[in-house]
Amino acid sequence: MTGLEMGWLGLRLGAMGHSVHYFHYQSFSTRPRESAEKLNDFVKQLQLEQVHFVGHSLGGIILLHLFDLYPGQPPGRVVLLGSPVLGSLVARTLSFYPLLHHLLGRTTDQGLLGDAPAWRRSRPLGVIAGNSGMGIGRVFGCLDGPCDGTVAVAETRLAGADDFCTLPVGHMGMLFSREVAKQTEKFLETARFEQGSGPISSSPQVPENQPE
Repeated sequence: MTGLEMGWLGLRLGAMGHSVHYFHYQSFSTRPRESAEKLNDFVKQLQLEQVHFVGHSLGGIILLHLFDLYPGQPPGRVVLLGSPVLGSLVARTLSFYPLLHHLLGRTTDQGLLGDAPAWRRSRPLGVIAGNSGMGIGRVFGCLDGPCDGTVAVAETRLAGADDFCTLPVGHMGMLFSREVAKQTEKFLETARFEQGSGPISSSPQVPENQPE
């Protein structure tokens, strides 16, 4: 992930008064935990007194590893966007097919299969999920409930989150959504979404369907 995919969202947050820094990482050839170690070094080099984190998709899982390994980050808040923190049914489905399994790379190591670290509630955390969009999950027929086309809403409901917000956006489309930027900014400022449904006390049981 070069950071370019977050560019439009970053521009909007920058226009709202934030100084935006992009973290680049190898999403397929590097384990999420290893990316978290590099992220910690990146944050140290910034030498800032306050740091907010916004992670999309796999980036949210990397943030769970970051706070699991290095809980003493500078004060700030965290927003996860479409992150399958409870595991990805799409990833599990792909993992059953030899010709497709390699597309997952190292993302399944304490990552997309549901064994990411739990959230330690070290700072305010908000979750935004999308419930509209066509994506790989629809193509493979493994997602038939509310989802953003790639990640099911249920897969994003991280226990311990301070607020949860569902918006009519697709998995990649959320990065270009004005409303997603607005809700992200609201949480970074107040630790609550304008359209939030409140804290998540416990995570749902995510189905583990397997191809027949």
